[in-house]
Amino acid sequence: MSLDPSESEEISVREFSLMRENKAAFKLIDCRESDEWNFNRIEGARHFALSRMPEIAPHLLALAGADLIIYCHHGIRSLHLTRWLREHGISNVFSLAGGISAWSRDVDPTITEY
Repeated sequence: MSLDPSESEEISVREFSLMRENKAAFKLIDCRESDEWNFNRIEGARHFALSRMPEIAPHLLALAGADLIIYCHHGIRSLHLTRWLREHGISNVFSLAGGISAWSRDVDPTITEY
């Protein structure tokens, strides 16, 4: 599955699930706060809390070239971060529509919702 940044800023949980099943190459970023990260997370994610933007920005910008999937609780913070990264030259970045809430509801019910 090939992601096209010109088509959308978001990826659905179903599309992302297919990517994982097909072993597509991507980096998964959780931009929630530490207490949320400690409560639950999607396997394989790296944690970069959006509230620590000055500290995390260089690390995220260094991931240019990889397909990035960013998620938060409901998809709002991750969409803001997706837009910021696109404004700073990273085009292959997508927000997980509905966030971990949609993921736990529609794909992986073992992840506790909050």
